[in-house]
Amino acid sequence: MSRNNKKYVCIHGHFYQPPRENPWLNKVEVQDSAYPYHDWNHRINAECYSRNTASRILNEEGAILDIINNYSRMSFNIGPTLLTWMETEVPHIYEAVLQADKESREYFSGHGSAIAQAYNHLIMPLANRRDKETQVKWGIEDFKRRFGRDPEGMWLGETAANTETLEVLAENGIAFTILSPYQARRFRRKDENDWQDGTNAKINPRHSYVYNLPSGKKINLFFYDGPASQAVAFEGLLNNGEAFAQRLLGQFTDEEIPQLVHIATDGESYGHHHELGEMALSYCLHTIKEAHPDQQLTIYAEYLEKHPPEHEVEILENTSWSCYHGVERWKSDCGCNTGGNKGWNQEWRKPLRETFDWLRDTCVVLYEEEMKAFTKNPWDVRNKYIRVVADRADENVESFLRENFGQELEDEQQIKLLKLLEMQYHCMLMYTSCGWFFDEVTGIESMQDILYATRAMQLAEEVSGNKYEDEFVRHLENIPSNIRKYDNAAIAYNRHVKPMMVNMLRVGAHFAVSSIFEEFPEELAIYSFNTHSLKREFYEAGKQKLVIGRVLLQSQITREKTDISYAVIHLGEHHLFGGVRPYISTDALNELHDSIVQAFHKSGIYEIFNLMDKYFGSHNYSFWHLFRDDQRKIMDLVTEQTMQHVEGAIYQLYESNFPLLQVYNEINMQVPRQLRIPMELAVNTRLVNIFKQEKINLEVLKKMLESAGKINMKLDFITLNFLADEQVAKEMQHLAEDPKNLEQLKYVATLLSYIEKSGMEPGYWNAQNIAYQIRAQVYGEYMDRCETGDNDAGNWCALFNETYKRLNLII
Repeated sequence: MSRNNKKYVCIHGHFYQPPRENPWLNKVEVQDSAYPYHDWNHRINAECYSRNTASRILNEEGAILDIINNYSRMSFNIGPTLLTWMETEVPHIYEAVLQADKESREYFSGHGSAIAQAYNHLIMPLANRRDKETQVKWGIEDFKRRFGRDPEGMWLGETAANTETLEVLAENGIAFTILSPYQARRFRRKDENDWQDGTNAKINPRHSYVYNLPSGKKINLFFYDGPASQAVAFEGLLNNGEAFAQRLLGQFTDEEIPQLVHIATDGESYGHHHELGEMALSYCLHTIKEAHPDQQLTIYAEYLEKHPPEHEVEILENTSWSCYHGVERWKSDCGCNTGGNKGWNQEWRKPLRETFDWLRDTCVVLYEEEMKAFTKNPWDVRNKYIRVVADRADENVESFLRENFGQELEDEQQIKLLKLLEMQYHCMLMYTSCGWFFDEVTGIESMQDILYATRAMQLAEEVSGNKYEDEFVRHLENIPSNIRKYDNAAIAYNRHVKPMMVNMLRVGAHFAVSSIFEEFPEELAIYSFNTHSLKREFYEAGKQKLVIGRVLLQSQITREKTDISYAVIHLGEHHLFGGVRPYISTDALNELHDSIVQAFHKSGIYEIFNLMDKYFGSHNYSFWHLFRDDQRKIMDLVTEQTMQHVEGAIYQLYESNFPLLQVYNEINMQVPRQLRIPMELAVNTRLVNIFKQEKINLEVLKKMLESAGKINMKLDFITLNFLADEQVAKEMQHLAEDPKNLEQLKYVATLLSYIEKSGMEPGYWNAQNIAYQIRAQVYGEYMDRCETGDNDAGNWCALFNETYKRLNLII
């Protein structure tokens, strides 16, 4: 196919989630609202990011004909903070995204489908010049590390732009960005003198444009098709892939000039906001590529190379794609909101930004003052700090410090420098745009930004010795909430943010409390901290447990070290008390050990409490001081026996009343609620436990499902579909490791048949991908053997065909 047609289609997806990590742990903690997933990143990945790496082309009956990687045929950006999460949590999806960019270069004349993003999605026109430069440089360096090439384009958060922002892009070698058609001010052909009015989306989105910047530099701009993009995001265009393709192809005019029909939407439209939206995208891309030779898929960089702009443009200053008032949504009560809460206002937006501006400016003064002793270019060092954020390995950090400070640094100097730079990093993160986008300051997005601000403030206090929290809280008190129980952001800060704050003693408390339930290895990483256990003595008397020890902690981020001693006593269930303090001496720890152990053996619980008060003072800890994921894990451990009793009693009730339930079902009479609820709980609990086994006992599963069907029990499909999906994927992976294992294939086929009969409907996305790979690798060999009369091969093919069909695939 010629790559020099005059009609081109480009679909851009902006894939992004705000950073959700606990800023002290560098880890996303469990989020119950994302159930059955651990957190929203995992949930959205399952619904969108992963599915676009292996999206389906279906036939008319809804069976899978082909699987393709959408990222390789579209233009896309993925936020750097999201890519950081993907690299750690879902590395196979991360690698598939990188591979898609490599594949796209073969198709798009050497240009990759990925573009960069200004680092953490702050609103660029509201940032000062220095922060704009850091955002762009961090975005570029992050992109180069991942994709192995310089980015040609860069996405701006919310497409928010002004001339200074575009100047910074051009200064850093960015060739283009994408804007809303409502952001154009005026335009003209290069060979014309008169400008045409571009306001209110009058600009022609089928052309590319160049903006001749005041500095003399240039940047290319693309203004996406507003109505078509709107139809994808909000008007159900993704309900039908054919309609999607025809809508885009219908945007061309009869002009015999180069035309680019292109749209830009949140990438989450393709699978998360719109279920199966990724499949509509696949079908659209496939249709345009295969069925319309006069129109071809492209990406922005390829189009620029083949058809440089013949028009120039000027933009409206301080505008975005999601605020009618420009960028007011991120600084004032402009009226833009999500529309779900009548009577609420967003008067909190202005004082929230002012609070962060105060903190940023405070940290600027501190940063410049403290850096004087080490460098003449503190902001250049900050721009390079992304190298450490991306890789916190000791060798890389040491290399960074050596290259940027050129001197032998004492440990304390290294710690100070890293704290200063990390303070600046969190001053960037606290401006993440989602903190202002929604309707309430105490919502999860705004509080996440306040978490980052709090971490920056804490680091500033540690470096300077000054106290900034009181002033910070006074600012928060001036931020009104729409929710009566909060009144202002300071109340939410005290309830939700302060309890999450971590210092080295809190990490030590987590280690100490956890160590009573698990014997850790001598060396252990706990989130962003390394631990080295120097002493651990464990004692047990019935249900009572006692642990006394000493541990050396070090932050992986700031390199700060703390040597602590601890003692924890567990009296059973939730009754747990502990103490942690900086280590004093071996004699003091031995004295504590001997005294407490003696009291423990005498069951002198109150004496132990008195000794802990004497030795640890006010530094007492309990389950509350565990980090959130470990709270859940350890609470599950301490309640395990109780839960077993409860489950046993409920199941016994189920078994003894099963005949009665059959009668209710046979005479078509509704089971009384008092009986139905515990029966359903018993059935679902037993099924959940079956699906959580390392290897499911198929006979037990079959009997349990048949029994549940006989009495018409309502199954917890949300949980069971999730668990069944995981189990089938795991068993398919075992098959992939040994695809000729007929017994494993029988096991999978039987498991799938039981699940199908139960009424469960797992998505089987991972299992389908694995089956697709097995078919490509060995199916042909078995078919050849079948033709020679090989019975084993015939049995394998029959079972594989059955399995493939149950996974909704077509041979």
